Amino acid sequence: MDDTDRGILALLGADARMSLATLARRLKVARSTIQARLERLETTGVIAGYTLKLGEAARQGRLHATMMLAIEPRAQAGILTRLKAIPEVERVFTCAGKFDLLVQIAAPNTQALDQALDQIGAISGVTLAESLVHLSTRIERAF
Repeated sequence: MDDTDRGILALLGADARMSLATLARRLKVARSTIQARLERLETTGVIAGYTLKLGEAARQGRLHATMMLAIEPRAQAGILTRLKAIPEVERVFTCAGKFDLLVQIAAPNTQALDQALDQIGAISGVTLAESLVHLSTRIERAF
């Protein structure tokens, strides 16, 4: 990856709907160069896809939380299977340190959030769970 590739990623990170012509103009390269670079970035897996990013207006009314889980050794596969079945679970990350998994949760109300947190904490193999309820977003980067 060179500066042009990084420029493409930065511009698309800010606006994934940006046209090839606009990308080319902003990066001061030919449109065909942008098209070839995008094809290569997609083929090599640098760009996995293009997606819709919901704004605050669409996310209003949803409560978000992060739950950190310490788990028993070799229990991860079963825990991940159980987490996939919980609709409030949006993302799960592995991590190093005191906790093994970081779980991002979204629920329509406090009752549903409370139930999801309880359900996750009760999964067999979870040895320690700590949750943080998100209040507001102060910084959010494209990637």
